Amino acid sequence: MTALAANYQPLDLEIATGEGAWVTDTAGRSYLDCLAGYSALNFGHRHPELLAAAHAQLDRLTLTSRALRHEVLLPFAEAITELTSTQMFLPMNTGAEAVETAIKAARKWGYDVKGVPADQATIIVAEGAFHGRTTTMISMSSDPEARTGFGPYTPGFRIVPYDDAQAVADAIDETTVAVLVEPVQGEAGVLIPSTGYLPELRRLTDEAGALLLLDEIQSGLGRTGATLTQELAGVQADLTMLGKALGGGIVPSSGVVGRADVLGVLTAGTHGSTFGGNPVASAVGLAVVRLLATGEYQERARTLHPVLAGRAGQLLEEGLITDVRCLGLWLGVDVSDRSGREVSERMAAEGVIAKETHGHTLRLAPPLCISETELQQVMDALAKAVR
Repeated sequence: MTALAANYQPLDLEIATGEGAWVTDTAGRSYLDCLAGYSALNFGHRHPELLAAAHAQLDRLTLTSRALRHEVLLPFAEAITELTSTQMFLPMNTGAEAVETAIKAARKWGYDVKGVPADQATIIVAEGAFHGRTTTMISMSSDPEARTGFGPYTPGFRIVPYDDAQAVADAIDETTVAVLVEPVQGEAGVLIPSTGYLPELRRLTDEAGALLLLDEIQSGLGRTGATLTQELAGVQADLTMLGKALGGGIVPSSGVVGRADVLGVLTAGTHGSTFGGNPVASAVGLAVVRLLATGEYQERARTLHPVLAGRAGQLLEEGLITDVRCLGLWLGVDVSDRSGREVSERMAAEGVIAKETHGHTLRLAPPLCISETELQQVMDALAKAVR
């Protein structure tokens, strides 16, 4: 028994320091970090521009709560909406809070604007999705491990198969206020939908007078080679949830960007957060936007994608893995003759940190600052681990 609750099963490593794509454990051994805080560390550990922004703000002001204004919040909101070509931003702290915010906004919009009868709003969601672990988030989940033992569940969700636009069409009715999906299902193993899926969801929601909500907490902010993955499909959501990399791997930071008429239904007293949009998170967020505004990190994900996908494809051809899914610098591979856990432990022994998901699947999400030489080293470790 230890003083720490066992709600995670971490690798047997204790990390002491981090720099760029590398971390060092307390025993002094270095590893390439291809977990990257589940994409919270898109810019690597301790990026100097992000650290400088945090340090400067720490010396001035750390918290006001939203009961007062501070001088960094509006510039942050203006910068993130300009970057994402949206109209309004509502800041929160964690990914789950961002999704909760989008759900509340969609429901209130449904009642106030669409005219859905009180307490009858429904939202269509996807099997295999991961949106967080609050009681409402697990109510949308089809994962028994996440759900079992935590009922009763929040009503108002209709779960349909992922990448099945016809199932969404069949589920829509007059009570539907939104369709909520991930452009890529990260926790499920980097599941990439067919080309026409998101455009068809956009068409269906427009036709039904409903909202399209896209959870880009893992897929957004450069990971897939675009600022937002929805851009690759030529789609713009009504509301987009952001998180993880928005805090630069320094502070928890999340939020929702989208249409002003939808977020505008949340008025004073209807929703809030003490730490959401705090000065430190806002300062770091502004620095994150500046990094992404150059396009450098999106371009790096596109440039290095062939290395990641090509090496994984070779392993598939050799029969060492059973499936490959890759978009930008995000890779999911399936193995058959050993567990994902065993593969992740073997990779750690080779100096690369990755993590299993759902039994026989492994995810790699290296920091976008990784070099091609380092990425080749990552794939060498994967090749050894699956042989």
